[in-house]
Amino acid sequence: MPKYAGAYRVSGSRGRSREGADTPAEQEKKKYDYTMLTVILLLVGIGLILLYSTSAYNGEVKFHDSFYYLKKQGFATALGLAGMFLVAGIDYHKWMPLANLGYLAAVALSVAVMLIGDEYNGSKRWLSLGPVSFQPSEFAKVALIFFLACLVSGNVKTMGKIRTLLKVMIPVLPIVALVGASNLSTAIIILGIAAVLIFVASPKYAQFIFMGVAAVGFMGVFLALESYRLERLAIWRHPEQYEKGYQTLQGLYAIGSGGLFGRGLGESVQKLGFLPEAQNDMIFSIICEELGLVGASFIVLLFLILIWRLFVIATHAKDLLGALIASGAMAHMMIQVILNIAVVTNTIPNTGITLPFISYGGTSVLFLLLEMGLVLSVSNLVK
Repeated sequence: MPKYAGAYRVSGSRGRSREGADTPAEQEKKKYDYTMLTVILLLVGIGLILLYSTSAYNGEVKFHDSFYYLKKQGFATALGLAGMFLVAGIDYHKWMPLANLGYLAAVALSVAVMLIGDEYNGSKRWLSLGPVSFQPSEFAKVALIFFLACLVSGNVKTMGKIRTLLKVMIPVLPIVALVGASNLSTAIIILGIAAVLIFVASPKYAQFIFMGVAAVGFMGVFLALESYRLERLAIWRHPEQYEKGYQTLQGLYAIGSGGLFGRGLGESVQKLGFLPEAQNDMIFSIICEELGLVGASFIVLLFLILIWRLFVIATHAKDLLGALIASGAMAHMMIQVILNIAVVTNTIPNTGITLPFISYGGTSVLFLLLEMGLVLSVSNLVK
């Protein structure tokens, strides 16, 4: 898409003052992408309903409170929505001075996870600051999208050169290595985001062969570093032969028992202790069981509409920076949804990735909504 290099720079300079502020005419025309906003609110609202339906039993058994997970997710969602509208109302160019700081913070937090992080289910992914726990990898995704958008847009004239490609990719590798040490799926998402952003701005495609070979190499290294990752490949092929394949099998039972229209909201059997941690990575299987193929297809349709709107915003953005921000968010959403549904249906090995806006995880929903706010800010300045 070489046209971005010139077209976005020219169009980004029209109708704006030298200081980058909106002209009066632009201020009158500013508006959100309301289709995208509506889909986000629908996903968040439906997600909370489905989360309660899925987690009520576990909450009652473990914490004697069927609303335990809903209250925590609802609080994070409220913060995220407030942050989304706040970020959406600020010109995204004003965040550019903080891009490097955000990147350094992402690296520092990733190092902190390795050194003093909390371990759950054999993986260090959490940091605790007093009573508050969060996953730095969720912050890293958003910080890296904006950092790379700024870096690529600043080097767009030479994106066809290998030297520039390395200049863009090298900052990604420390975060990929740090995050991938305990969370391979998130490392894959980060690499995917970086590849999409470079692809959008690059006038040459041959260099992506090099990137593909490098990605395969990193994947091989990460798989070889820990024996349990190679074991996952065997479990994926024959889940019935391994004790650790239990979750996968129960998820598939849930999907199969849902049929066309499902058992009904709240009527899942697998969530009653049969499917471990059903409210997390495997929540899509409970959606299939309770709402059937029709309900699950509706959720997928909402994600497709959201991805489509992110694509539209990217192609109509005022400048390359805005196009890259929207493209990065689109890549993030697309890769994460595909990975989650593929894992639940056992299309790929279990990677432990959440379904955006729906799976339980306060950190995830908070930073996803902030990311959507950044894209809504871009949509305020569409051509």
